[in-house]
Amino acid sequence: MSEENSMREQPPVLPNPGPRPPGELEELLRIWKTPTGWRLPSAVNNTIIGLFYIGVAFAFFIGAGILALIMRTQLAVPDNELVTQDFYNQLFTMHGTTMMFLFAVPAMEALGVMLLPQMLAARDLPFPRLSAFAIWAYVIGGTVFFLTIFFDLSPKGGWFMYPPLTLMEFSPGDNADFWLLGIGFIEISAIAGAIEIIVGTLRTRPPGMSLDKLPIFGWAMLIFAGMIMVAFPAVILATMLLEIERAFGWPFFTAASGGDPLLWQHLFWFFGHPEVYIIFLPAAGLVSMIVPTMAQRPLVGYRFIVVALLATGFFSFGLWVHHMFATGIPALSLAFFSAASMAVAVPSGIQVFSWIATLAAAKQKIRFTTPALFVLGMLFIFTLGGLTGVMVAMVPFDWQAHDSYFIVAHLHYVLIGGMVFPLFACFYYWAPLFLNRQFSERAGRWCFWLMFIGFNVAFLPQHVAGLLGMPRRVWTYREGIGWEPYNLVSTIGAYILAAGVAVFVVDLIRS
Repeated sequence: MSEENSMREQPPVLPNPGPRPPGELEELLRIWKTPTGWRLPSAVNNTIIGLFYIGVAFAFFIGAGILALIMRTQLAVPDNELVTQDFYNQLFTMHGTTMMFLFAVPAMEALGVMLLPQMLAARDLPFPRLSAFAIWAYVIGGTVFFLTIFFDLSPKGGWFMYPPLTLMEFSPGDNADFWLLGIGFIEISAIAGAIEIIVGTLRTRPPGMSLDKLPIFGWAMLIFAGMIMVAFPAVILATMLLEIERAFGWPFFTAASGGDPLLWQHLFWFFGHPEVYIIFLPAAGLVSMIVPTMAQRPLVGYRFIVVALLATGFFSFGLWVHHMFATGIPALSLAFFSAASMAVAVPSGIQVFSWIATLAAAKQKIRFTTPALFVLGMLFIFTLGGLTGVMVAMVPFDWQAHDSYFIVAHLHYVLIGGMVFPLFACFYYWAPLFLNRQFSERAGRWCFWLMFIGFNVAFLPQHVAGLLGMPRRVWTYREGIGWEPYNLVSTIGAYILAAGVAVFVVDLIRS
């Protein structure tokens, strides 16, 4: 490196601030001290808020997983009557809603609150009380919503709540209203957290850390928060309109009264498909931080990955109709959104190839620790999910696979591979930073292999079941259709996956 470049890399020299005012340090320590006892809910320190945030999100993950096990048990054999059809509808609606709204996005925001100040050498994010507001709005709204499953008040229209099924005519009672009001709390919480992350990333960087030196996770969280600011108001508007129609009869979505049920789909999926990448981008940022440690060398293609993150965020807002190919929209729209759905695979592929190149250029033999195993598992599972994603981006294939168990399998390969496995890698990688000790490596390996094997045993057969005609959201099925072995194997895999999560929970309690 030339002397000129070397000088340009040096941080600027700051003026001497002079002596501290008397008592400043003591006052700062008093303000930042973690409250104890009944005053703990008033804590604003990012570490305390972040740990509480991720803890609640993980509790919702466990709850949604238990609901999934009940559903898989119901579908293990034909003509099963473990649960009623009405309760099954509540189960799959609560499972999907909890995983998408109460776990995935809050868990990523929690990691931003916990890790960004550490990476930016900041004492805290700039608006700590806003972080506290976000977590408490999320906890209150999410808890009230999730508890409805115990009182037969859960919604039954799926996590996407399509009208006219969710209009008062077909969904009487308060079940759908709990979804509409609860999701409003959660989305407001997410937007508040996004504001905190954007301002914190841009304004609390240390001297000399220009944007081109920002850690990859910082870039991922900045784009993640920006996408939330654009996408989430659409679902807030949609829930407001549907609640107003249910309460006052205004015809927003009722076709017979001049409304349009497709309006809900456009508003919901304008949020819903970017949300897949809102979930994926922070997870990809985590992987980009862990892979260089695995390889003991700098990340290959830092600038290419930043461009890929920006491109993913941009493309994700141009393919929401990817979910509406079977609604009878014009052929020109089908062609445009099909092309956009295929194009978004390119920036994801850039990141995968960068990780592979970094690992291939390892300075020494890679140690397959638990975080490394979860990263490699993520590469395998997410790549398969991406391949099936390109398949359903093809309109003729999507028409055949639409609303089948093939889509269920694709969705889980993308979301669990692209988010849950990186999250567990993060748990094992950064645990010493917050717990002052490492998780058990032996238990971690058991956790990984049970989750990896269980996941593939659970969801690979669902591709075949879907191609054989098994529809989504089916409550039971007759014997002799040909779906029996695939559902039985899928249920066994779900329990193996749950055993892996249980190993992690036991290790977490022990630690």
